[in-house]
Amino acid sequence: MKKQFVVIGLGSFGGSLVEEFHKMGAEVLAIDQSLEKVEKYRPFATLCVQMTNITEASLTQIGIRNFDHAFVSFGDDVESSTLTTMLLKEMGLSKVWVKAADVYHKRVLEKIGADRVIHPEQDMAKRIAHHVVSDSMIDYIELSKEHGIVEMVASPKIHNKSILDLDVRANYGCTIIGIQRAGETIVSPSANEVIHQGDILIMVGSNDCLYKFEEKALR
Repeated sequence: MKKQFVVIGLGSFGGSLVEEFHKMGAEVLAIDQSLEKVEKYRPFATLCVQMTNITEASLTQIGIRNFDHAFVSFGDDVESSTLTTMLLKEMGLSKVWVKAADVYHKRVLEKIGADRVIHPEQDMAKRIAHHVVSDSMIDYIELSKEHGIVEMVASPKIHNKSILDLDVRANYGCTIIGIQRAGETIVSPSANEVIHQGDILIMVGSNDCLYKFEEKALR
């Protein structure tokens, strides 16, 4: 089943999230007050809605309760951001991540129950998108448009298998460059290093190859 996200506010950050989720095959409900922005991001969203007044009734009408994870990004409009965050939490969304305008806004958002407060600009949107879409990936650093470094949690499927057994480079086209285990980091692990469930694998490769490894080896 595809993951589903709500993005409210289609500025630089929100719009970039919508585009990245689209590339990764996720379903996205995008909302903004501006018709111009709605039209701009309509090709990338499952549903793109202009909403000049965000209320419980208007959000209910478009099925907001069918989504678990929402992103709120209103730029410098602190009041709209705060009120929308409160509304989403009151409506029962389990995860509400909010882009803060400044440190004072961050404190307010934390007090009203935002699950995560973030300060990224456009260059950070990809990192967040990769993180939340993947079940195994806990961090993503973009090296280029097509390559990245990721941290993935080793699943039971590869428990007690060595790097040689997995033959990651030949089978998936990516490389394990480190393993984090119980506070220790193994840099450039040997082919005979045995992986255990819960190990954090630090990997580098093309995005396609990294997702291939996650899909085939970890799930």
